[in-house]
Amino acid sequence: MKKVVFLALCGAAFLASCNSGTQSKDALQVQNDSLMLELANRDAELDEIMGSFNEIQEGFREINEAENRVDLQGGAIESKSSADKIKEDIQFISQKLKSNREQIAKLEAQLKSSGYKSAQLQKAIKNLTAELAAKQRQIETLQAELASKNIRIAELDEAVEGLNQNVDELTAENEVKTKTVAAQDKALNAAWYVFGTKSELKDQKILKKGDVLKDKEFNQEYFTQIDIRTEKEIKLFSKRAELLTSHPAGSYELVKDNKGQLTLKITNPNQFWSVSRYLVIQVK
Repeated sequence: MKKVVFLALCGAAFLASCNSGTQSKDALQVQNDSLMLELANRDAELDEIMGSFNEIQEGFREINEAENRVDLQGGAIESKSSADKIKEDIQFISQKLKSNREQIAKLEAQLKSSGYKSAQLQKAIKNLTAELAAKQRQIETLQAELASKNIRIAELDEAVEGLNQNVDELTAENEVKTKTVAAQDKALNAAWYVFGTKSELKDQKILKKGDVLKDKEFNQEYFTQIDIRTEKEIKLFSKRAELLTSHPAGSYELVKDNKGQLTLKITNPNQFWSVSRYLVIQVK
């Protein structure tokens, strides 16, 4: 009887082991399928991005060919057929420039929405935008040459106007980005300090019942905002001072001048401001 029970237990253990192994294998298969799907999606994203990039490059190549066909030298545009041919080439250039402008915007959108954070792709887009601006200057030169020959082509005016608008939009967008980055950078490196007598700090609710910054009712405007990267010395105009907020020892020192008045010198800004971005100093 004991032998039968033993065999039954062994069989149950074997089946449990098999089930566990099957479940583990299934979990690995699901994980593998998920990874393969993610890789396939990333490959599709990259193919789409490179496809747009190649279309833009091809557009610039066709523009260069059309520009080479436009001959404004000598009497090349004396006949109506020559003038019509120039007009056709310029119309083609205008359409291609507009298409490239749209493709660059599409490429930027693709890169933003994708999982790629490639510095090289960002640099490539920047180069394409610069090439578009260079084409603008070439088109403006061509416009001036035609004007000197008393020829006005509406398609060329449209191309110049469109490129100017595009450059203005890009400039405005870059200015917004620059301001945003500057604001974020300022916020990341901002700190606030205040010094005053015990009664002054109490009046501003900075000091309450012996506790500093106990709640949010203190007067924020009483503090001075600084950039922790550049502001490393604070003159206290007092011979006695005590830091009420927490700042690591060894990250600062109180130094006296020839009149005995103290200056707080922050010797290690990153460490000094690591605990709190608020600095409260009580002076006497």
